[in-house]
Amino acid sequence: MQSTTTLKRHAQLVDQMASSLGVDLEQKIMEGHLTMEALSDVVLACTGCSNPEACGHWLEENKVATATPDYCRNSNVFDLLIAGKHA
Repeated sequence: MQSTTTLKRHAQLVDQMASSLGVDLEQKIMEGHLTMEALSDVVLACTGCSNPEACGHWLEENKVATATPDYCRNSNVFDLLIAGKHA
């Protein structure tokens, strides 16, 4: 089981990644493009990242982006959400 601190940190990274990509996660949930369960899975996948510090630095340098970094474990989910598809 992941610690609360770890989960909060990765939830923050997921939220920041979504923001940098112009994806409003709350809106996607309300539109039915994303479920709360799927969002939880995205955060859990993020906790498996071997280098969240690199992601944090990438996010600091890329406030606006069109794609995730190559190492993002959730690239496919963000690609679907950007395209307006169900994740």
